[in-house]
Amino acid sequence: MSSIPEKQENQKQVLTLNELSKRKVVEHNSLITSIAKMDKTPLKMFELAVSCINTEEPPKDNIVYLSKRDLFAFFKVSDNDKHSRFKEAVEKMQKQAFFQIKEEAGKGFKFKSIVPIPYVEWTDYNDEVKIEFHREIMPYLINLKKNFTQHALSDIAELNSKYSIILYRWLSMNYSQYEHYSTKGGRRAEQVESYRNPSISIKELRIMTDTVNDYERFQSLETWILKKPIEEINAHTHFNVTYDKIKAGRSIDSIVFHIEKKRTAEDNSYKLDDQAYIEDKKQKEETEKDLVFEAMKSKYTQILLENMLLSPYEMTDTALMAGLQAHVYPLYDELKDLRGLNGVKDHLSYVASKQEDYSKRNIAKYLKKAIEQYLPTVKRQDLS
Repeated sequence: MSSIPEKQENQKQVLTLNELSKRKVVEHNSLITSIAKMDKTPLKMFELAVSCINTEEPPKDNIVYLSKRDLFAFFKVSDNDKHSRFKEAVEKMQKQAFFQIKEEAGKGFKFKSIVPIPYVEWTDYNDEVKIEFHREIMPYLINLKKNFTQHALSDIAELNSKYSIILYRWLSMNYSQYEHYSTKGGRRAEQVESYRNPSISIKELRIMTDTVNDYERFQSLETWILKKPIEEINAHTHFNVTYDKIKAGRSIDSIVFHIEKKRTAEDNSYKLDDQAYIEDKKQKEETEKDLVFEAMKSKYTQILLENMLLSPYEMTDTALMAGLQAHVYPLYDELKDLRGLNGVKDHLSYVASKQEDYSKRNIAKYLKKAIEQYLPTVKRQDLS
C-alpha cells in the first residue's frame, strides 16, 4: 500500500535537463586527485549523478533519480541504439569502474578502491533512472567543510575525453584554492599565485591519468594527455589554460599550468603592440622612440636581464622595448609602490623560475600576463 506515495515522492526528485545545466559538482579533493579507473562515459555519468546530490539535504539512502530522456540528452545520444548503449555503459561502470584513493593516515598512506555507483535501476516503460551511490563514496560527496572543489556540470558535459575531464577537475581544484586564498588570505602571495599556476611532475601526471604504462614517449603523452585535453578545456569550459614544460637535464620533469577565467571578446582582442590611438605614422614613430629610450634607462630592464627574461639581442627590438615601457613597466611601478623594488625583484625571480620554452615573440605579453595575475593578489592581501 505504501509503494504508491513512495513512487510519487521519487518522481519529485527527477531533475530536468534545464536544471541539470545549472548544477554544480561538489567533490572532496582526495577524490579529484584519485585514480579514475574508468573511461569517459562512466566518469561523466558519475559527475552527472553527483551534481544531483543536494549537499544541504543529502539523500539518506544514497539514492538520486534522473530522467532517462534528459540523461540521453546530456550525453547527446539520439540514435536508435541508445538504450543498449546506455545498458552497456552502466554494466561497464559497475564491473570495471572504480576510484583508487590515496590518503594520509598516521605515518603513511591509506589506499581505498571504491566502486562509486554499484546499483542502477530502470525499466523499458518508464523514464526514471534510479542511481544508488556506494556508502564508502558518500563522505567524499557530502558534509564537506574543507578541502573540496565545486565546478560546473555544464563544463564537464562538453568534454569528450577521459583525460580532459581528469585534467579539468584537477585544474578546477587548484583554481578554487586560488580564489579562496586570494579572498580570505592565509597564504603568502607567491603561494596563492602557485594555485593559479599549479605544477605537477610527469610522474604524478601519469599516476593521476592512469597512464603509467601508456604513451612511453613524451611526445605521445603530451599529445593525448596535455595538448588535446587543453584544446577541449579551452573550447568548452570557463577556463583558458596554457602550460610550460620544465626540464631537469635533458628530460621534461614537470608541467606548469597557467589558468585564467575567460574574458570577454573585447578583452581578448587587446594586443600589446596595438597603437590605434596614434593615427599619425610619424607621431607613432616618435612615441616609440621615446618609449624605447625610457625602457633602455629603466631599472626594470636591468632586472629582466639579470633574471635572463630579456637578452641583449632582444633589446634591439624597438617594438618589444616600447611595449614593455608602455604596458609592463607601469604595472611594475604599481608593485614597487606596494612592496618596494625588492618586491619587483622577487616577482621576476619567481617568474623566471617558472618559465620554460615560451615564445620569445610573446615575451612582453608573457610578462604582462604574469604581473596582471600577481598584482590583484598583492592588493587584496594589503587590504586584509
